[in-house]
Amino acid sequence: MLKHSVSLSYSDPCPLIDFGLITRTPLLHIAPLVWFHPEEKYFPSDIGAQLVHTKPELNFAPVEGYPTPLTLDNLDALNAVNGTHIYLTSNDDVTTRPAWLNGVKPDPSTHASTGAISAAIITNDRGNGRLDAFYMYFTAYNWGGRLLGSDVDEHVGDWEHNLIRFENGAPSEVWYSQHGFGEAFTYSCLQKSGPRPIAYSGNGSHAVYAIAGTHDHTIPNVNLPGKGILTDYTDNGTLWDPLLSAYFYSYDAGADDFSAYDGDGGEAYPTAWLRFVGKWGDQEYPDSDPRQHKILGIDATARFANGPTGPRDKQLVREKVCPE
Repeated sequence: MLKHSVSLSYSDPCPLIDFGLITRTPLLHIAPLVWFHPEEKYFPSDIGAQLVHTKPELNFAPVEGYPTPLTLDNLDALNAVNGTHIYLTSNDDVTTRPAWLNGVKPDPSTHASTGAISAAIITNDRGNGRLDAFYMYFTAYNWGGRLLGSDVDEHVGDWEHNLIRFENGAPSEVWYSQHGFGEAFTYSCLQKSGPRPIAYSGNGSHAVYAIAGTHDHTIPNVNLPGKGILTDYTDNGTLWDPLLSAYFYSYDAGADDFSAYDGDGGEAYPTAWLRFVGKWGDQEYPDSDPRQHKILGIDATARFANGPTGPRDKQLVREKVCPE
């Protein structure tokens, strides 16, 4: 049972989109709704604004020879400059907690991250009646929680996602990403508001869970109930509707490329940023950096970690709903 009833209008605020295999109504109206924890500090962030507050670096040195300013329409130009090793590095010392890291707290009435395009919905038509819809969520900052009294796994930029698999137009399975892996469930067993699955965002880490509560993720790729050495906390705090602040795309696996669905006003959404192969945050600070801290010198306990890769690196082609 949901802790709070959620009454949403399905008056269809989303752009008119032809998704081909599946009608727009079930694809959009079955999109997840996301609950942020009551103590969450880092909310959905504008994807393009991340480029305003960062600069590309390679091995902690400025990169040269790329177009300026960087935008969502030319970000993939960095791929030609040793792209996979590029880090979009904060212009500010993140320990000063500049305001842009906080993102935009969703409006309590509309549930939109107003003024911030914070999600990307990407469809992959697999053929034979199967379509995968990825709901990608972006926040400017990740706080990984506390371990033995120390903050761990902080990084600039954070991408999490749900995947809903449709079979002949009907939702069958849903994937929830968590710390590089996650969990899958049948659509029928999930908590929902109307037809829309509920997702719970871990406090600070934004790992996506199917239920509220405590989630022990001390063992990599294993989610256990209750508290452990490393624990995510989820609860009904602030509700976010990603559909109201999203770009919409299709992915062609054969061409390994993206196409944009047009927005309400007929404008084409930017696609170049989806081709960027680098990282959406700072490179892990070296031990010599006074901001860095590791418990007993263990790398896995670093306070500051690498920024994440973007949506194209989330296994958009999967045989099973779980990534390999």
